[in-house]
Amino acid sequence: MDPHSLKKLNQCRRERRAAILVTDLGDGRDRVVVEGDAPAGELGEALGAAFRSGKSGTVEADGRNFFLNVYLPPPRLVMIGAVHISQALAPMAGIAGFDLHIIDPRTAFASPERFPGIRLDAEWPEDVLKRSPLDAYCAVAALTHDPKIDDPALKAALEAGCFYIGALGSRKTHAKRVERLAAAGVPMSAVERIRAPIGLSIGAASPAEIAVAVLAEVIEALRSRGLQARKGEAA
Repeated sequence: MDPHSLKKLNQCRRERRAAILVTDLGDGRDRVVVEGDAPAGELGEALGAAFRSGKSGTVEADGRNFFLNVYLPPPRLVMIGAVHISQALAPMAGIAGFDLHIIDPRTAFASPERFPGIRLDAEWPEDVLKRSPLDAYCAVAALTHDPKIDDPALKAALEAGCFYIGALGSRKTHAKRVERLAAAGVPMSAVERIRAPIGLSIGAASPAEIAVAVLAEVIEALRSRGLQARKGEAA
């Protein structure tokens, strides 16, 4: 590997940015492509698919053969609210490979006994997220129904460009949430990124079923990153 490529990969790891080491199998030369900087053409399409799947492998593009070695940051699921849905969602998301983080200032809910082995902060989200900022490989699920807890976390998630942002509540509840965020200066184009009501529409009723719907929607968002933007460009 070219020393410059290694240096760039290490920098991407530190910054939690996705990158692919592209090696031309014809001449052995390699280079690092950071997500968002993919070239046009067949190789760009192949890189986009690899960024979404996270799978390394050989591709043929633009008349040449390449090996794509994919380096993705571990996806992180931040649950705002140590609630019943979180108790079901956390173990499932852990099995699916997500780093887990639960934030809830209500110490009666945010206890290690209820969430053993999971990173847990019994503090206000705005304080926690200053120390542990969100990024593009974070999913945020706001689950408390309390605007004082949920709204600051949603605002931080929108500013950080998280790949998934969802909030629990009915359409009426969300309409009020939209009004609050707009009054706080959040652009409507950003507010529209919030998935609400949270989770895929599968008729979920119990906390465990809602957790399944949320995790499915999070995975869908993770594996379709970039597709909506390209559809908009094509239109």
